[in-house]
Amino acid sequence: MERLLRRYGAVLTGTFIALTAFWLLVLVLLPNFTMLESSFRPYLPAVEIGGQKDFYSFRNYLTIFGTPFDTSLLGMHFTIPLRILIFLSTIFYSALVTVITFILAYPVAYYLAKIVSPKSLPTLFLLLFVPLWVSEILRAFAWWIIFTFNGPLNALLLGLHIVDTPVRWLGYNSVIVGLVYTYVLFMVFPLYNAMQSLDSNQIEAAENLGSPWWRTHWRVILPHSKPGIASGAVTVFMLCAGSILVPTILGGTSVQWFTQTIQSWMLEALDWNSGAAYAFILLTLCIVFVFGMMRVFGVKLSDIAK
Repeated sequence: MERLLRRYGAVLTGTFIALTAFWLLVLVLLPNFTMLESSFRPYLPAVEIGGQKDFYSFRNYLTIFGTPFDTSLLGMHFTIPLRILIFLSTIFYSALVTVITFILAYPVAYYLAKIVSPKSLPTLFLLLFVPLWVSEILRAFAWWIIFTFNGPLNALLLGLHIVDTPVRWLGYNSVIVGLVYTYVLFMVFPLYNAMQSLDSNQIEAAENLGSPWWRTHWRVILPHSKPGIASGAVTVFMLCAGSILVPTILGGTSVQWFTQTIQSWMLEALDWNSGAAYAFILLTLCIVFVFGMMRVFGVKLSDIAK
């Protein structure tokens, strides 16, 4: 606070604090507390709100255990609630996308932080930022055109005689590709920020002592990059779990994302109470994931926020 006062003065500092408080209280906390309160109340006609039927319960949350669905995994057949299955598949594929983005982003971040010349860095950053200038929905539709049954991908594979008949790509495979493409930069930049702060002399010392390249990354660069890895993993996972455009456009009829379930409750069934309950189930899982990543990488919340 004292540094802000010395740097910006009392008027600007008070303005910054007021705007921050307004954003946190009015645009974040108040809507979430309103949704939390409504998630424990039943969906009722307007004339019955506040009446005898309007009471707090966990009924909206328990509806996630309805609608049994028969499925199989590794040759075993079992029955699981449909919404639980959608929730688990959303979490699994979001985690898978997070791992894939890390595998792709790590060499790119290392190249930008430790190999590329400073003169070329602004140009490369500009090239990385160009896709972000295009709307996410347009990028998703571009991938939809590529993955369609008669799209350019099947035309290329047929022309090269790799496949004999067109392949139906729309599904979880296309959703994974679309999510990786959309959110990979959110893994690159935290990794780059963490690697850039690493003293290059440590890497040179490891190489001079005979360390192979993989051991240098494993023992020197990766441990130093833990805050960046945790920050990128949390950001990508939460964006994937909360995404709705990419799964809706690229998933076809075979993909059900949990955010689509929330949307159907709120916009189609007009049951905002059950939709709010499902939204908080997803939010709770994301919070658990954040603290899990902090525990795994041994970082604090302040390290992730940097």
